[in-house]
Amino acid sequence: MRDDRERIQDILDAISHIEKYASKGRKAFDHDELLQIWMIYHLEIIGEAVRSAS
Repeated sequence: MRDDRERIQDILDAISHIEKYASKGRKAFDHDELLQIWMIYHLEIIGEAVRSAS
């Protein structure tokens, strides 16, 4: 079982990944389905980590 510190690190890592590719801009996001899926995946990681935190 993961503790809250690990969940917070998961959140911070996911945010870092999102920021890396968000810098490409909205136009790149709108035209790249793989980028959209990748972003959603990291948002799901954040959501799951928050939900699991005590």
